[in-house]
Amino acid sequence: MSMIIFTKDVSASRAIPTGFTLIEAMIAITVLTLSVAGPLFTASRAIDAAQLSSYQLTASYLGQESIEYMRAMRDDEYLLAYKAGDTNISTTAWNNFLNGSDPGSITQCRTKTCTFDPTAHGGMGTGSGFALNQCTGSTCTPLYLAGGVYTQQNYSGATVTPFTRTVQAIDVSTTEEKIVSTVSWNFHGTPYSVVITDHLTPWQ
Repeated sequence: MSMIIFTKDVSASRAIPTGFTLIEAMIAITVLTLSVAGPLFTASRAIDAAQLSSYQLTASYLGQESIEYMRAMRDDEYLLAYKAGDTNISTTAWNNFLNGSDPGSITQCRTKTCTFDPTAHGGMGTGSGFALNQCTGSTCTPLYLAGGVYTQQNYSGATVTPFTRTVQAIDVSTTEEKIVSTVSWNFHGTPYSVVITDHLTPWQ
């Protein structure tokens, strides 16, 4: 009796793949992209946060500087009244500080916001050439950085900064003046500002 044995050649139907398929390659690229993009995004946000914190710190110092300047103007009027030998030094100095006609008065900054420039050639005072000047129209010019000093002047070699600083005196009473210093800037298209206030009164 003869026996017939049937065999099947499976070599052609079970070919072993020798590379990645297109879908596998796309999945691998997607996973790799996500694994890299996450840390990069986190690093970018951390850099932005550090830069914003730096701006906020600088703005706080700039705002406090103009507050201290107005305080010094009040003190200077007291010293002038004391030197002149006035009988009521505190009242005279306070009135001159608020309403005087000399540059040491803050009259112009009580009716409108002013800019502050510590490098002004006229020195301490309000008006053209002095440290405090009214903003032109409704626009206050930005600050420049020259030689490590923030100024309103575009000196040779100065670079414009993102900061705009204003200061204004607001009447609270006849013997109290509220000083408001505002430093504003834009960061990535978003406006930010730091507002510092203080209250000045007569010496006595």
